[in-house]
Amino acid sequence: MTFIVDYDAGNLRSVQRACLEVGLQAQICADPDRLRRAERVIFPGVGAAGSAMRSLIERGLDDALREVINAGVPVLGICLGLQISLAHSEESDTQTLGLVAGEVVRFRFDQPELKIPHMGWNEVRPVKAHPLLAGIEPGDEFYFVHGYYPKPAHTEDVFALTDYEHEFASAIGRDNYFGTQFHPEKSGRVGLRLLNNFAGWNGQC
Repeated sequence: MTFIVDYDAGNLRSVQRACLEVGLQAQICADPDRLRRAERVIFPGVGAAGSAMRSLIERGLDDALREVINAGVPVLGICLGLQISLAHSEESDTQTLGLVAGEVVRFRFDQPELKIPHMGWNEVRPVKAHPLLAGIEPGDEFYFVHGYYPKPAHTEDVFALTDYEHEFASAIGRDNYFGTQFHPEKSGRVGLRLLNNFAGWNGQC
């Protein structure tokens, strides 16, 4: 069974509907014991790192997520779900899950025409092959809504880049974990392609 992690961070139904579009039956799950039995996990979210971590800890989902990662279960993090998969976020100076080494930092711009949050369609450039990026080509655009971005500690964990005043990692991964700063569930055809790739992924690069 595929579970979508419910930790009061919104956007769950749109992820579930997008999964159905590619034939992936996914249930919304807030129970850590059920989550531990998952065959694959989607970890989405919109909102703030501090409140998201509090909700995960209160529900016991933080430990369950670490356990499914350690068990080799394929996991897809989306937007906030990606951000709190790293070790620390500048947002509210929050210690996060540490599933992937690195931190999350805020966009800071000198140009007033660049708005925060970064919102709308932007190109995602694959820089390294990954099963979830199969069929994604340079020039393909995905939908973003975020004021913070991931800085993985290891460059080998970066699979795609995007430009917004400067380059930032828009897709990262390690072993059976993969995360996107963009929203595949809001990204039309190319987003569904990535979700379809996830539906068939066995957790190996």
